[in-house]
Amino acid sequence: MSDVLSDVFADGNEDDTVFLTVTSDEAGERADVYLSAKLGITRSAAQKLLTDGAAALADGSPLKKNARVCAGDEFAVAIPDAAPPSAEPEDIPLDVVYEDGDIIVVNKPQGMVVHPAPGHATGTLVSALLFRCGDSLSGINGVLRPGIIHRIDKDTSGLICAAKNDRAHISLSEQLKDHSMRRTYRSIVIGGLPQDSGTVDAPLDRNRTDRKKMAVVRRGEGREAITHYSVVSRLPGFTYAEMKLETGRTHQIRVHMASIGHPVLGDHVYGGGSTQFEKKHPSLFSGQCLHAAELELTHPSSGERMVFSAPLPENFQRILSLLSTE
Repeated sequence: MSDVLSDVFADGNEDDTVFLTVTSDEAGERADVYLSAKLGITRSAAQKLLTDGAAALADGSPLKKNARVCAGDEFAVAIPDAAPPSAEPEDIPLDVVYEDGDIIVVNKPQGMVVHPAPGHATGTLVSALLFRCGDSLSGINGVLRPGIIHRIDKDTSGLICAAKNDRAHISLSEQLKDHSMRRTYRSIVIGGLPQDSGTVDAPLDRNRTDRKKMAVVRRGEGREAITHYSVVSRLPGFTYAEMKLETGRTHQIRVHMASIGHPVLGDHVYGGGSTQFEKKHPSLFSGQCLHAAELELTHPSSGERMVFSAPLPENFQRILSLLSTE
């Protein structure tokens, strides 16, 4: 499975089949072109899905690769099994916040990729977990993402939980689906938020012109995405804020904050980069100022409600200090 395709399931709700609905803007495209763009895979890979019958209209009708899709067409795409692992165990130090026979909670540093992807075959969190945990990781997500329940972006730091057996994996995945697993982030955004608290309720989907990016789309398109935010403190030209995820879509906080005119500081993808402050203090930036600070879940075996926290990275703390004094 391609890394872009796996992003579609970043909220932990991966199934063996993904369903797609053709919008009016996409109508008239060739089926292989549509699937290639929608899934973030090569055109030849999309053609193979169609030829093999792994991608067809949801009613079971096959579709030739050069057929034109129509608005309202629904596709069912059977996700192929993961390829052999490109991840090998690596002795990479981990900041382990908690570990037992069921789960491991890690404070991921900024710059670490969660699982192997093109250009990032080594140095991943998965490689570090394979070295530390050996065979005691859940196999539900296959060999490419053993034990991984949810993800955070490469340049976002903070808490991530992995399952060490399939029973724990199922329990934690259900908690993601019913929103009882609670994730709280801290972030610095550009500008002053207009309210002390608020909610961004805007569906997300792949950006039509850049498939590596996400974008807010019209209601009824894309996937539901809800972010709650509150002001921690107001700084000259910036806001230090807390975000709580009700859903967990790819790049959700970053896209949502950019959509209301307050992109995350240091986020060059969604408009938060190249500020005068960043240019003045380049050594403090290696990504966006976004940190997964708190994770709350129910332990899969004991049923105990558990809350984990991770302090802000040193560079994040230094940025806050400088912003409050400049």
